[in-house]
Amino acid sequence: MSNFKAVIISSVTTFILVAISYTYFYAQEKAIIDTSFTQPSQSNYINAQQISQEEREKLNQELSDQRRNLITHAVQKVSPAVVSINVKEIRKYNLDPWWQFFYGRNTFNQEIQSVGSGSIISPDGYILTNDHVAGAAEDILITLTDGRQFKAKKVGTDPTTDICLLKIEGNNLPYVEFGNSNDIMIGEWSIAIGNPFGLFSMTDKPTVTVGVISALGMNLSPLEGRYYMNMIQTDASINQGNSGGPLINCIGQMIGMNTIIYTAQGSSGNVGVGFAIPVNKIQKIVDNLKKNGYYDRNYWTGLRIQDIDQDIAKYFDLSRARGVLVREVENGSPGADAGIKEYDIITHIDGLRVDNTQVLQGLLKEYRANESVNFSILRDGKILNIKMKLEKQ
Repeated sequence: MSNFKAVIISSVTTFILVAISYTYFYAQEKAIIDTSFTQPSQSNYINAQQISQEEREKLNQELSDQRRNLITHAVQKVSPAVVSINVKEIRKYNLDPWWQFFYGRNTFNQEIQSVGSGSIISPDGYILTNDHVAGAAEDILITLTDGRQFKAKKVGTDPTTDICLLKIEGNNLPYVEFGNSNDIMIGEWSIAIGNPFGLFSMTDKPTVTVGVISALGMNLSPLEGRYYMNMIQTDASINQGNSGGPLINCIGQMIGMNTIIYTAQGSSGNVGVGFAIPVNKIQKIVDNLKKNGYYDRNYWTGLRIQDIDQDIAKYFDLSRARGVLVREVENGSPGADAGIKEYDIITHIDGLRVDNTQVLQGLLKEYRANESVNFSILRDGKILNIKMKLEKQ
């Protein structure tokens, strides 16, 4: 019993000593902390301000550097070469039959004014735009980003591919650098620069929209005699007036020319589906426009073709109704000389898939007389590669 009391007394004594020690040291520490916060030294206060200012300047510089990214550098590089195009076009029209009864069958002229975009592609003033922008224009006025204006002449135009080449008199002009449209990746940045709705006139500067490459190799239906084959699709906003302006990548290279937008029925304006002509195709057309003023398609193939429907696909044991069936090959024609035969199925041209006769005709529009085309042919269940020369008529 005495041992138990001794233990109790010892424990109580120890607890009291620990409590007293804790209270003492806690009070001392609190006093030190309070003093350090309420009475800072003058020297410490000045150093803290100096460090804060240095850090602030460093942070501001980092934020400024982050704002200047690949996209802003690309825009600064290309924008001076983007121009506004104002055109005047004279269209002829006839009165409807009811009015012709009173005024006769006279033809009248109507002046149409419109705006578009363009890209200077050489230091001596060659300008690229769409045929539907300036191909039929009587007067063409070019405005540069420095405010200068020039009358342009039409070097040549190709309505089939919707490409037009203009020229202004000048030297050492800013110009765009061509990239390689065969090297484009789906998902990479795309930047559309141009003159939507004529907004260029407010500041003599083009506007910029940014998106990504949405798809490649898009074959669209012909529109007013123009064939839009192997197009680049982007979700960078493209609107009326953007036509003819450059689509560039994030390193400031032109990869396409903004040309057409998809607008859903009952809506207007951009819905995130725009299309650009690949720059590799543009270069080929432009080279010929410089030399000849037109693109020579005066050739023949000697082939009679038709679409493949479900019945034909079933007859030839095809997995789906795709491709073009050769119904007839004219004797002595380029097709016959190349070795193409009746009932061959054309599946590709130079590696590009042929879905139907419309696509085949559109793809052939990109070739000139005396050029050769590589056909992929399905015959008796085997794929054959056949080269055909497009002989001049």
